[in-house]
Amino acid sequence: MKGRIAIQAGPQNASRFRLPLAPFAAILTVAPWWWWKARPSDLYLTEYTAMIIFGPLLVIVGIGFICWLLFTLAVFALPFFAGLTIGIWAFHTGAGVLGGIAVGLVAGGVTFGLGQLALAVVPWAWARLLIILLYVAPATVAGYSATHGIAQMAMPSPTWQTIFAVIGAVAVSVTAFVRFTGMAAPGPAGQGLARG
Repeated sequence: MKGRIAIQAGPQNASRFRLPLAPFAAILTVAPWWWWKARPSDLYLTEYTAMIIFGPLLVIVGIGFICWLLFTLAVFALPFFAGLTIGIWAFHTGAGVLGGIAVGLVAGGVTFGLGQLALAVVPWAWARLLIILLYVAPATVAGYSATHGIAQMAMPSPTWQTIFAVIGAVAVSVTAFVRFTGMAAPGPAGQGLARG
């Protein structure tokens, strides 16, 4: 009877209801005497516990950073797209990785600077509005696309995905408008003066 437990359902069925001892060996054995001592270092300073605590926190921080970066790039969509396109072109024409990055950064900066300069120099309100629209429209499309992509991962309903994507597009376009007009110079000298 070594290695088996007999469960008695009656005197005649004693040999019929025997279970192997191996699956229950850990439950039925007595723990060693040192197991019951308090060992606080084993309770909360293990790798598994640290990953349980810090894993979800790091995931949330990482997702937050990626969303911040995504929407920051969506606000500056036109300069980013111009820099990326020209940087890739430079890389494919033989400038190398560092040359492509440098050319792309310069092209993005020049695109943004030209918009700021145009806003500062142009005196007509309709022309300033067209310049702002030139920079805000790609930001609106990028904001819609970014929010729609995130909404697709979060919810299955296409209607709610579109609703959140439109809200994201409006938020990004308002942010792009405020950032782009806020960084521009106030306008040509003498434009805000009252004439008498």
